[in-house]
Amino acid sequence: MTARFRLRQALVIARLEMKRVFLSRRSLWIYALALLPAVLFLAHSLRLRYEMDKARAGGTVAPAAVEAIEEGMSEEQVLALAGKPGEDRARTVRRTRRREEAGREIFETREVRTRRMVYFDGARRAFLWFEDGRLRSKEVRPVLNFAEDREVYAGVFQYFYLRLAIFFGCLGIFLNLFRGELMDKTLHFWLLAPARREVLLAGKFLAGWAAASAVFTGGAMLAFAAMLWPHMGAGAEAYWQGPGAMHAARYALAALMGCAGYGSLFLAASLWIRNPIVPAAVLLLWEASSGFLPELLQKLSVLYYLQSMCPVPAPMERDVPTLLQLILAPAAPLSPWLALPGLFAFSALVLWAAAAGARRIEINYSTD
Repeated sequence: MTARFRLRQALVIARLEMKRVFLSRRSLWIYALALLPAVLFLAHSLRLRYEMDKARAGGTVAPAAVEAIEEGMSEEQVLALAGKPGEDRARTVRRTRRREEAGREIFETREVRTRRMVYFDGARRAFLWFEDGRLRSKEVRPVLNFAEDREVYAGVFQYFYLRLAIFFGCLGIFLNLFRGELMDKTLHFWLLAPARREVLLAGKFLAGWAAASAVFTGGAMLAFAAMLWPHMGAGAEAYWQGPGAMHAARYALAALMGCAGYGSLFLAASLWIRNPIVPAAVLLLWEASSGFLPELLQKLSVLYYLQSMCPVPAPMERDVPTLLQLILAPAAPLSPWLALPGLFAFSALVLWAAAAGARRIEINYSTD
C-alpha cells in the first residue's frame, strides 16, 4: 500500500470518527467549557453598551469643562460651567460625630445635604459628590477601557483556556477515542477493518484534533470578538489594522497547538496504560508546577510552548504572593517560530510512541 492510500484511509476514519466525537453526549460538557468565556465577555460587552447608551442619553459636555471642575467649587459654579448633568441625585443624611470634652464622650448629630452629579464627555463619566453645596470629591472614569479588556482577555486565555479548558477538554475527547469504544464494545469493528493500526491511530487522532480545535479555537475567537464588540470605533479599528489580526491569529494558533500537544499525550496514555487518569493527574501536576522547575525542565512542558505563542504575557497583580508568581510566570519565552515546530515535533514523537501501543491492542471486553 502506498503512503497516499494510507493517508486516504486515515482521512476516511477521521471523517467517520468526527461524527461520533461531535455528537457524543460525553462531549456536551466540553462545549460548555469552551463557550463559557465567550458568554462572560458577551455579558460584559452588553453591560458596557448599556452604560454607554445610558450616558449618551443624558447628554454630553465638552471634555474641557470636565477638566475645569475642581474640588471646593459650589453647585452653582459647576452648573454654570458644565450645564445640566446627565444624572442628578440629592438627599439629606444624618451624620453622628463623636468627640471628647472634659473626659466625657459627646455625640453630635447633624443633617448633611449631599448631592451627586454625573457628566459625560463622550468617552468618560465624571462623578461629582457635594456636601452642603460644596464639591468634596471628583472621580473621572472611562466608560470603555480597551487596554484593560485586552489584558483581561490575555489572562482568561492563558489561565483558563491553556491551563484548564483545553487540558480537560482534550482529556475528555482523546481518552474516549479508544477507551470510549472499549466501554461501548465497538472497538473490534475498527480492528477488523483492512487498515493498519498506525493508520487507525492517525485517523482517530485527526478526528480528535479537528474536534477539539474547532471547539476551543472557535470558543477563543468568539470570546475575542465579544471582547472587541463594544469598542468598535476608532480605537478598535486602529488596533485591528495594527497588531490586532496578528494577536488573534496567535491566540488561535496557541489553542490549535494546545489541542495537538495535550491530545497526543492523552491518546498515548489511553493506549499504554490501563487507567489513564493516573498519568493525566501526574501531567496536570507537572504542568501546574513547571514554574518551580529550572528553565531547561520547563521546556519539557506543553504549557511553556503554548505561552510562547501568545502575543502578550498574561497580566499579574503586584500583590500576588511570590509563591503563586513562581507557578504562574513562565521562563523566558521562545520565539513563536521556534515554539511551533518544537511542539509539532513533540506531538509527532508522542504519536510515534503511541503507534507501538496501538499495534499491541488486544480486545478483551471482560477485563476492559
